[in-house]
Amino acid sequence: MTEVPKIRMRGLKKAFGSKQVLDGVDLDVRAGHGMVILGGSGSGKSVTIKCVMGLITPDEGLIEIDGVDVSAMTARQRTEIADRTGMLFQNGALFDSLPVWENVCFKLLAQNRITRGKARDKAAEVLAQVGLAGSVGDLSPSELSGGMQKRVALARAIAAQPDIIFLDEPTTGLDPIMGAVIDGLIVDVVKRLGATAVAITHDMASARRIGDDAAMIYRGKMIWNGDARVLGQTGNAMVDQFANGSREGPIQMELRK
Repeated sequence: MTEVPKIRMRGLKKAFGSKQVLDGVDLDVRAGHGMVILGGSGSGKSVTIKCVMGLITPDEGLIEIDGVDVSAMTARQRTEIADRTGMLFQNGALFDSLPVWENVCFKLLAQNRITRGKARDKAAEVLAQVGLAGSVGDLSPSELSGGMQKRVALARAIAAQPDIIFLDEPTTGLDPIMGAVIDGLIVDVVKRLGATAVAITHDMASARRIGDDAAMIYRGKMIWNGDARVLGQTGNAMVDQFANGSREGPIQMELRK
């Protein structure tokens, strides 16, 4: 029996004015695994994720979550999907006016899924999962280092125990060691939750650490997908050039035309 993908995309197209950003994206994301989407700036990585999240409506194509066509879902079904989705934003996107504990439990509080009285303890519990002391909850985001802010952002992403987690450039702005620490935490919490992770990144070391599977988007199409462990030696010239950071290769040659 064929396993139903957690997320299935077929023929996704999206244009903004005359610019065709997605031009027939096809991709399957396996349930309980980490998928890393690679691609240069402006290639359509973020637009792809936003289409899946329902933040952008594609012009054409199919998106299924757990085998159900998203476009055919009721408003209630869409809300249920959103409730079990977490997001780690590129720059953390913490609310500066709120203490850490409110940031972590923001979604739960906004949806009245937890009382303010219980939110502090819940925040401390989740902060512990990303290696931070409960006392950090009383600090403001501005009092945290970049690495701590990223951990708090991860805590917020997992506080509602989602089964799908989207990660936008999770190691941006971090030194290599802290980047490896954050990636390790991501892998640990994803496994603990039994969640499916979808990440977009330019950091190849991060891609190999987070991803079980990887895919590359180029000019609005998925040109390759496979085992993340073979990145750099996939046999696809464009993917290998990107993964190895090579100056010479088909992508650069096209830029010279």
